[in-house]
Amino acid sequence: MEGEDELVHEERLSPNFDDRSMPVTMVVLHYTEMKPVGTAIERLTDPAAKVSAHYLITEEGGVIRLVPEDKRAWHAGASYWRGIPDVNSASIGIELDHPGHGLGYRGFADAQIDALIPLLARIVKQYDIPRANVVGHSDVAPMRKVDPGELFPWHRLADYKLCLPRPECLAAGNPFHNEGSFFLALERFGYDITDQAKAVEAFERRWRPERITGVPDGEVAAILWQLLLDRDQGRTR
Repeated sequence: MEGEDELVHEERLSPNFDDRSMPVTMVVLHYTEMKPVGTAIERLTDPAAKVSAHYLITEEGGVIRLVPEDKRAWHAGASYWRGIPDVNSASIGIELDHPGHGLGYRGFADAQIDALIPLLARIVKQYDIPRANVVGHSDVAPMRKVDPGELFPWHRLADYKLCLPRPECLAAGNPFHNEGSFFLALERFGYDITDQAKAVEAFERRWRPERITGVPDGEVAAILWQLLLDRDQGRTR
């Protein structure tokens, strides 16, 4: 096998896709919240379900292609990121075989992340995807979703420069004058802030997973400030 096929172990093509209306500029990571993995594959390939993703990665590290990358898979639902309301058209969706919060939330298998990293590296390089656009489902749909959740090892992806790392150099105190300016900044970074508490929870789940409150505080504000500063000064995009 050649190219991307070296990273794909199986094809179980889903009928649930249509044509893209924009180029690929992001990757959205999900968990299936279904067990066993066959249940998730059945749903993602069932025409009546009207859901799909481009890839599913099993806990054992098997990579299954469900939808060709040039097609629009139906994985994100109603979602928004950095001004894009049709996330499905602009993204590649990767489902991770996992029980999720509904079936006993736990850490992700090393073999699964070991398989995700090279697949994601190839996708990010091929489409020149900004690190800020490798996101979780909860980032693009904070009012509805919490996956892949607070135990997802973003740091492992960041070690390979496949997503943004958690900022370490933080401003002392709250850098925003008031809560309104914080939420404007959160929206500017990329989040849908229609439900402010859910937007903060999504931000915390990604950037401060050890404490999720839904209420902006000085630490959350300092993390957001540094993320925007890094982007504005050209260190990230």
